[in-house]
Amino acid sequence: MKLAISNIALPAYEHTSFFPKIREMGVKGLELAPSRVWMNTWESLTSRQVSQYRQSIENSGLKVVGLHSLFFDRPELGLFSSSDITQKTLDFLIHLSKVCRDLGGKTLIFGSPAARRRNNIPFAQAEAIAVDFFGTLCNKIVAHGTCICLEPLTTNESDFINSVTDSHRIATIIDHPAFKIQIDAKALTDAQEVNSETFNKISSQLVHCHVNEPGLGLLGTGIVNHPQIANFLYSINYSEFVSLEQRMLDCANPLEAIKLSVSFMKKIYLNESN
Repeated sequence: MKLAISNIALPAYEHTSFFPKIREMGVKGLELAPSRVWMNTWESLTSRQVSQYRQSIENSGLKVVGLHSLFFDRPELGLFSSSDITQKTLDFLIHLSKVCRDLGGKTLIFGSPAARRRNNIPFAQAEAIAVDFFGTLCNKIVAHGTCICLEPLTTNESDFINSVTDSHRIATIIDHPAFKIQIDAKALTDAQEVNSETFNKISSQLVHCHVNEPGLGLLGTGIVNHPQIANFLYSINYSEFVSLEQRMLDCANPLEAIKLSVSFMKKIYLNESN
């Protein structure tokens, strides 16, 4: 397994100076929330801005893993809305796929609870809408070399796709190389899916793992059984990135909390002694 962190643990916009220190911790990859990098992630975002940010990452010995927190600055978009809004949502994701490609990344993680809120739409109908939407999206982005993952979230966060069982079913129906599976440690725990059956079922389609706690706090301080999750990842020979999803816990010294959680991850997920 390879270690990555999300840039939500860093100050917004001005954080490239932290990259060398993060690499020194043994981190190899960065997962990016686009709105944490650029104030406008769509209309006025230029290829030069994307290229410059990629260069700052790679000059520090890191690489971009992919994107997440895709809709943070786009609350007007979503899956279950008018046809006009749905089309704009599709266009935005195609745009982000190109950005991900140009950054050197691969995975686009569709978490964003507000953008998938089904409200009164029956689950079966919402699932059919999602299958149609993501099938169309996959055909548009496959040439980019990227893939979309519909992230299972806890029942406190979302009313649509709360388990790996749900996301696996959709992946099986869509059956497209640009649609893969991602897991989230806190959601696995919430859905009681930290078991061999779950991991064996998704082993061939799993491309990304968020390592986190409820509330995105410091690792090892919550209810998630990280050693058990790590053991199941090893049991299926998972070799992709495990990505620290932790909010910025100390504005004055953001690296300290990152260092603590990275040390925890290296011990538990990489079997490295500190």
